[in-house]
Parts: sequence; structure tokens; C-alpha cells
Amino acid sequence: MNTMLRKSVLGIAGLAFAGGLAAGPLNHHDATPTTAMSPVAVQADKPDMGKLIPHGVQGAQSHIDLDDEQVANAEAIIAATKKAGLPERAAVISIATSLQESKLENLGHLGDRNDHDSLGLFQQRPSSGWGTPEQITDPEYATLAFEKGLKQVDGWQDMPLTEAAQTVQVSAYPDAYAQWERQAAHLVAEHWNS
Repeated sequence: MNTMLRKSVLGIAGLAFAGGLAAGPLNHHDATPTTAMSPVAVQADKPDMGKLIPHGVQGAQSHIDLDDEQVANAEAIIAATKKAGLPERAAVISIATSLQESKLENLGHLGDRNDHDSLGLFQQRPSSGWGTPEQITDPEYATLAFEKGLKQVDGWQDMPLTEAAQTVQVSAYPDAYAQWERQAAHLVAEHWNS
């Protein structure tokens, strides 16, 4: 197999390693892989959107462009969700909550613009028992604290996102979380297995 064809096959299959048989044997007549390894098979590794958004989205959806730091924070939420042994849906709820609370920015004290003593990705408050300022500005700690609250909500897996998030967060704007469900689900689909 020539080098250009091997690179094409490996690129198409999304493989990160080299090897003549990694993409499967080739049918020399048409130079296409004869195994199930294909772009469609690679896409199957992404979580199913039906699992991520089981109730469909509620209301109009918002979307913001994310910078590298915000994407890294979404990845940190996903990693913490996995560490907690929770499913992809918990990551969607967590990311949507953070999108609403901080736009996935790990916010410190904002002075006069601060909502009381709210900090971090989830705008958790030390005075409400979420942890120290250092803890709740640590993305892993903040996510695990949020998800600990989520696990205490009976039936959270079957609730609409905004209801589950609001039960944990007790926000003055209880319906606001719903607008981020689609973007949160796409982030989880993109980064859950990366």
C-alpha cells in the first residue's frame, strides 16, 4: 500500500496510530477498507443525542462561541462527571448550568458586580456551604459539588434539565438553564470520548 493511500485511510478512519492493518485489509480492486472501520463507525463512539436530550429542548435555545479556556472548562466538567461515575446526561445538566451561571468561565470575585459571594463555574457561594473560595474555583471540585447535589434529587435523570438544575442551584431565574441544553449536549457529544 503506498504511503499516500495509507495516510488517507488512517485519516478517514480517525486513527491516531500507524499500521498497515490498522484500518483493515484492503480490497486491491477498489482500494477501500473492507472492514467496518469507517467514518460512520467512528461517529458511533459519540454519545447518542437521544440520551443527552431525552425530553427534547425546552424553549428557545441560546448559543455562544467558546474560547479555548471555556472549552477546557467544559472538558473539566466532563472529566469530573466521569470521575463521579455519572452518565453523559449529568454532564449535559452540569455544562448547561455552568453556561447559564458563568458562560463556562471560572469567575473569581467580581467586586460590585458579584452576586453576593458567588464564585466559579457554577457561581457557588462559600457562605451557603459549597466550599472555600479556593475549592469552588477549582473546576473539578465545583463540578463534583454540583453533581453531589444533583444525585440527591430524586429522579433527576428523568427530569427536564431546567428542573434538575434549579433544584440544585435554587436560582432566582429557574427557567434560564433550559436555553443552554442544545449547546451543552453538543459539547458532551464532542468531548465525552476525547
